[in-house]
Amino acid sequence: MSMNAREIYITALRNTHALEMQALQIMERQVERLEHYPEMSQALRRHIDETHGQRQRLDEALHSLDETPSALKEGFLGIVGNMMALGHAPAQDEILKNTYANHAFENFEVAAYTSLLEIGDAAGMQAHRAAFDQSLNEEKAMAQRIHDLIVPTTRRYVELTVAGEKAGR
Repeated sequence: MSMNAREIYITALRNTHALEMQALQIMERQVERLEHYPEMSQALRRHIDETHGQRQRLDEALHSLDETPSALKEGFLGIVGNMMALGHAPAQDEILKNTYANHAFENFEVAAYTSLLEIGDAAGMQAHRAAFDQSLNEEKAMAQRIHDLIVPTTRRYVELTVAGEKAGR
């Protein structure tokens, strides 16, 4: 089955929209559980707000093409996001595992937006480029924020664990 560049772009928009749903589910579940890591909580809360804006930009792009997000992809990735967020909850080192996963996920989103921009260019959809450049820059910044929090988060985890406190979250 052959697809034209516009159809590939619409698929990429839907995939990225669903990916942002997954990101929201992951971050919202984690923020609920952060007790000892205010810097991480603040970074996640800020990025949750950014992610809502990213989804809005994706909605607007889809709407401009008389298209809608994929309910099936949204539902599936929403469930997966919740499962991923809760997957580390029983672990003593939940915060560390979530930090590693968040860093990887943010870089995954950077790749998704980089690809979406290239597909948009191939499809002649420059009208959306500025919006998705903004999303890409937000994802890059969040990936860097999480990277920068790895050491202080790990240090805090060790301090709390050595003190006999519940340090996982």
